[in-house]
Amino acid sequence: MNLNEHLKALWLAFRPARMRVNGRERLRASLGGALGIALTALICRAFALDNDLSAWLIAPMGASAVLIFALPASPLAQPWSVVGSHTVAALVGVACAAWIPDTAWAGAAAVGLAIAAMFALRCLHPPGGATALFAVLSHAVEPRFVLFPVLANAVLMALAGIAYNHLTGRRYPHTQQAAPPRSSHFTAADFDVALAHYNQVLDVPRDDLEALLHATELAAWQRQWGELSCEDVMSVNPVTVGADTSLADAWSAMREHRIKALPVVDAAQRVVGIVTRADFMRHAQPDAQPLGLGKRLRTLLTGGTDQPRQIGQIMTHEVSTARASQRVAELVPLFSEDGHHHIPIVRDNGQLAGILTQSDLVRVLYQATQPK
Repeated sequence: MNLNEHLKALWLAFRPARMRVNGRERLRASLGGALGIALTALICRAFALDNDLSAWLIAPMGASAVLIFALPASPLAQPWSVVGSHTVAALVGVACAAWIPDTAWAGAAAVGLAIAAMFALRCLHPPGGATALFAVLSHAVEPRFVLFPVLANAVLMALAGIAYNHLTGRRYPHTQQAAPPRSSHFTAADFDVALAHYNQVLDVPRDDLEALLHATELAAWQRQWGELSCEDVMSVNPVTVGADTSLADAWSAMREHRIKALPVVDAAQRVVGIVTRADFMRHAQPDAQPLGLGKRLRTLLTGGTDQPRQIGQIMTHEVSTARASQRVAELVPLFSEDGHHHIPIVRDNGQLAGILTQSDLVRVLYQATQPK
């Protein structure tokens, strides 16, 4: 790497990242921070024993306001993180201020021990480190400092955050929610392994991060496949049968056209079911008779005793369909995760327009991966 490349890399490292939030969100966060501090200050001042500012409001609350109101989804900004971190940090700071004479060493010990305590109590909150240091620098050696102003400030800030974020449409506390089942190339277990390998604190909730990765994967599929609709890639004029078609005729049609499924339609060409080779095999009762599969299948097709005679008797009634205008990328989960091999494609009026098969999907995928 030459000098110019080194300088460019250095510039990129220090260049601030673009803030991808609009002006409305910035105003919401700014106003929330101001209101949170105002509420905390006014209430604590009303109960303070004197008018000394430092006696009823501590500076680290300003940093907490940034997290609570600008980053309400952050694990570092949740109510327990706010209250727990400031409280335990104040305890550590008071102890270090009382027991370690040298302010420099007392401050260093207070911050280090506060971080360790926050990890142990699952309340990591960066402003807590400032609270520990503030206790040492202000020579706060009285235990009451922990209760007032620290605990009082933290509780009021958390309550203000809950109220304001709720009123402005932000989920706070941002509790972890179980991600809905999603079809993807990675599972929740894979995601946990990746997080363990990363082994760093992430300022993003796990559920939000997993949802973001799923959305990114879907966007990648849509980019790769473009705006292809089912109508663009489906097989048109599929062979169909009616519910009253005989089993023998339907089986002959499948063999003649070398297909494995037949959409079942009514008189208006609306899909009422689908019949596959698996349906024939299932009704041939392979486990119930000592005869070979071929003989049992011939018995089924020729209408043996107590055997179904029409397609409507063996077809699958609950059939997944897709609209002709629907994007192909949206159907990938049906094939990859739900085990579908054929999906009838219907028009807006419900009439059959075509059928999308795994072969069609593979063909589109192959074309998408070829260099332009």
